[in-house]
Amino acid sequence: MLTTDYKNGSPNWVDLGTPDIGAAAGFYEGLFGWDFRAGGEEAGGYGMFHLGDKTVAGGMTVPAAQGPAAWQMYFQTADADATASAVAEAGGTVTFEPMDVMDSGRMAMFTDPEGVGFGVWQPRKNRGLGAVTEVGSLCWTELYTGDLDAAAEFYHAVLGWQIGGVPFEGGTYTTVRPAGTTDEAAAGGLVPLSTDPVEDAERPYWTPYFEVADCDATAAKAEETGGKVRLTPITLEGVGRLAKLADPFGARFAVIASVPAPPPGGAA
Repeated sequence: MLTTDYKNGSPNWVDLGTPDIGAAAGFYEGLFGWDFRAGGEEAGGYGMFHLGDKTVAGGMTVPAAQGPAAWQMYFQTADADATASAVAEAGGTVTFEPMDVMDSGRMAMFTDPEGVGFGVWQPRKNRGLGAVTEVGSLCWTELYTGDLDAAAEFYHAVLGWQIGGVPFEGGTYTTVRPAGTTDEAAAGGLVPLSTDPVEDAERPYWTPYFEVADCDATAAKAEETGGKVRLTPITLEGVGRLAKLADPFGARFAVIASVPAPPPGGAA
């Protein structure tokens, strides 16, 4: 379960690159109730999505010539420079060398051996997202990969991830969690690309999941406001009801109305 008690390797930030941050902000405000607050000149146009007084994502305009609209995942590191070295040694690519973001923290951007982009955030004043797992915030992340074993090996080498598994009818769902934690700390999964039922899944990619109160209503709202339902709502027993969506500019994400976690000790 993802919490704001971030460990090295935890997802601790997510942001949106889009050709029109204003229009995208309007879409997500209608979908999740987010309020976008643009940064000043020193932030280079980068702003924050808020839910009440908590930061739930970042975002900025990225011209279409620089790449398609997309959500980007970031993971916590204690040393962005050391992580950059580990990425290169493990067969990935450093696409954005480690740099300080004012006094907020230090970041770097990479691609894994399959070409999937991701980032790391070394927190200073900004510890990361102010809310996760709550309705309207990041709650899970998945990597669809063409080689599950190789992906697990790469991210273990780079982020220290430990691998777990959750059995289901017909197979096992591979989970990932920060080093030194138990299965309950899992905040992401690795999924073979060949099993993705969504037609446009032609290459590996990360998908952030956002918690919602009503999956069906959220999917319908996305479609009504210019988005796309990539996978109609489905129920996974013991997990929740989920759907895969895309915003009006094509940025892919998923939503889930999770089954409530059992109380401590399993009491009824």
